[in-house]
Amino acid sequence: MQSRHKRLAIILIIVGLIIVYAIFDPTTSALFPQCFFLKLTGWQCPGCGSQRMLHALLQGDIVAAWHYNAFLLAMSPVILFMVWLEIRRFHHPRLYRNFYSLPFIFSVIVLTLAWLIVRNILGI
Repeated sequence: MQSRHKRLAIILIIVGLIIVYAIFDPTTSALFPQCFFLKLTGWQCPGCGSQRMLHALLQGDIVAAWHYNAFLLAMSPVILFMVWLEIRRFHHPRLYRNFYSLPFIFSVIVLTLAWLIVRNILGI
C-alpha cells in the first residue's frame, strides 16, 4: 500500500509541475530559478533554456521550444524512455542493463559536453 501512495504522490507532483509550467512563463515569472552555471561563468549550461522549452512545448510552440534548447528537445524521446525504463526496470531487467551500458552513458556524456561547447561557441 505504501508503494501505491508513493506512486500517487509522484504522479501528483509531476502533474502539478506540468500545470505550473503550462500556466506561468519562465521568461517573465520570478517563480523559476535562474541558471547558477550561467551566472557564475557566463556560459549557457546544457540545460539552459529547458524551463522555457518546456513552457513552449506545453503551449504547442515547437519552433520556440527548439530555439530555447534544441539538444534537450531532440533528447526528449530518449529521456522519456529512460524514465519509463526506470519505472519498469524490474519488468525488463535485460533491456535496463543493455540500455544503461557504459557505451550508452559515455555517449550521453560526450553529446552533452559537445552541446555545451557548440552552443556557447556558435551562440545557439
